[in-house]
Amino acid sequence: MIEVETTDTAISIQCLSDTFEVRNSLKTLMNDMETRDYLPEERGTVELVLAEVLNNVAEHAYEEMGDGKIELDMAYIPGGISIVLQDFGKPMPNGQTPLGMPANLDVEVDDLPEGGFGWFLIGELAKDLTYVRRGDANHLSFRMSLGE
Repeated sequence: MIEVETTDTAISIQCLSDTFEVRNSLKTLMNDMETRDYLPEERGTVELVLAEVLNNVAEHAYEEMGDGKIELDMAYIPGGISIVLQDFGKPMPNGQTPLGMPANLDVEVDDLPEGGFGWFLIGELAKDLTYVRRGDANHLSFRMSLGE
């Protein structure tokens, strides 16, 4: 079961890394943005980035560990949002976020990649992306410009 706290300027969510809770957390975040009058296009962009980040945590940080705790704080700041995410799964390889290079699409249709676009999208849409491992926790933070 997800835990949610809201204030005038932020929303905080704690959930497990299972698919159902991640999906419900995203839905809760998008509903909160809607009540604050963000445009559908803005909510869609935020949802895309957060879905990639949360699914990466669930699939990679907690792989082989079972469901683990994810904590996400989204603050509404002038000109956008600020996200701070914490999990207690495995650290990022080499202690940093992946480079997120665009996939080569100049190939035969049968050879097109099925995935691997996540970190490229995150890197293109998020600003000031920072990752650090503190003790047994991963900390990822970034901001997104909205309303411009």
